[in-house]
Amino acid sequence: MAGGFVSQTPGVRNYNYKLTPKVFVTCFIGAFGGLIFGYDLGISGGVTQMEPFLEEFFPDVHRKMKSAHQNEYCRFDSQLLTLFTSSLYLAALVSSLFASTITRVFGRKWSMFLGGFTFFVGSAFNGFAQNIAMLLIGRILLGFGVGFANQSVPVYLSEMAPPNLRGAFNNGFQVAIIFGIVVATIINYFTAQLKGNIGWRISLGLACVPAMMIMIGALILPDTPNSLIERGFTDKAKQMLQSIRGTNEVDEEFQDLTDASEESKQVKHPWKNILLPRYRPQLIITCFIPFFQQLTGINVITFYAPVLFQTLGFGSKASLLSAMVTGIIELLCTFVSVFTVDRFGRRVLFLQGGIQMLISQIAIGVMIGVKFGTVGTGNIGKTDANLIVALICIYVAGFAWSWGPLGWLVPSEISPLEIRSAAQAINVAVNMFFTFLVAQLFLTMLCHMKFGLFFFFAVFVLIMTIFIYLMLPETKNVPIEEMNRVWKAHWFWGRFIPDEAVGVSAAEMQQKSV
Repeated sequence: MAGGFVSQTPGVRNYNYKLTPKVFVTCFIGAFGGLIFGYDLGISGGVTQMEPFLEEFFPDVHRKMKSAHQNEYCRFDSQLLTLFTSSLYLAALVSSLFASTITRVFGRKWSMFLGGFTFFVGSAFNGFAQNIAMLLIGRILLGFGVGFANQSVPVYLSEMAPPNLRGAFNNGFQVAIIFGIVVATIINYFTAQLKGNIGWRISLGLACVPAMMIMIGALILPDTPNSLIERGFTDKAKQMLQSIRGTNEVDEEFQDLTDASEESKQVKHPWKNILLPRYRPQLIITCFIPFFQQLTGINVITFYAPVLFQTLGFGSKASLLSAMVTGIIELLCTFVSVFTVDRFGRRVLFLQGGIQMLISQIAIGVMIGVKFGTVGTGNIGKTDANLIVALICIYVAGFAWSWGPLGWLVPSEISPLEIRSAAQAINVAVNMFFTFLVAQLFLTMLCHMKFGLFFFFAVFVLIMTIFIYLMLPETKNVPIEEMNRVWKAHWFWGRFIPDEAVGVSAAEMQQKSV
């Protein structure tokens, strides 16, 4: 299929290319890196409400859960239980900072391979865990795997994809995450019905499957032209660019990549340089988008969905089934973003999804408040319970086509090559830090804030929607090495971008000053 695009940003180059089977296959395999993150998100919440698992590792929580007079909001409140879930994200935060160097020096694919390997080892520790120590060591190893994969995969996809389809291909990472969540919830549904300790061990141990998929995928994937140029393999880089673009006429794009690489080599300390004023837009956006993504409250639904549904009065089996339904809806709605993000742009999806999440969160909070009040006692009827599930599905749908995929896409595509690895490491680190906080504090917050927790997250959804409206320029159809022109044209960020960063000509400057 012949390619081409018209950019909305003046001065941005238009490259000629074809959509080749090679770029489709490489991005499809590369997106496997999202499976390990998604599988863990989906599996941990289900495992932590399986009675045999709680009996063996968290007996106090199990006794509290069985209490007939227990406050519904506080049934699962345990810092040790939440540490089981949240320790992974703290480890991912640390590993993402090391992954930045490995991704830059050795290439994106080897960082992906290392992520799969450490995740594989962690799954073995969890599946055969005999005590809390083995359980937490396994979670930490899983976290290292997630950190490496999340740092390298979005960058890989953004660099391999053609400019006008970068959003769709990059969103493959989010599709893989949600697919991993859905598979995990289905596995939990069936393993929870097994007697003894075998069920939760199967759930945790099967994490080795997506780990092997990303390891094998990384071994057969080629490296990106950007990475090859960055490491001095210019001939291979041009051949790779010709191969994935389906044409020999890649001189213009190749020259842009080479120029970006030469500029990046002048930056000896990317972690220091990213603090310079000229990179202020990228740094702020790279920090705030993952911050807001986690404070949408989505992880309350994702890895605590079974616990949340059980708190709302669903039985153990019904809670797992409800979590499975919301996961499938999130997967289907993520495809909406895949097919629309390069047509309508990032801003439209961000804003529409934010409004949808805001309305549904407020409605959920009101309903739970009416049924359980502040004392956390009461019963919820089948009709009201189904309505709450429907509202949660509406909320999940809004996230699935906006802040879910775009939270990974936008930070991975906005930074120049010289700071790209460092910026993506910051993106992952911020994401994992606030994922850790939400995971560690959610059950305690639910116990103390009660139904007000949903209003708490709704306030952040309102703030972040306003932030996107004011501060994020549209980046669809813009080549990744031409992104500085987008920032230069923005009403606020333009003051930070020097003219030489976008190659502004004297004629353009004169026209601009008139």
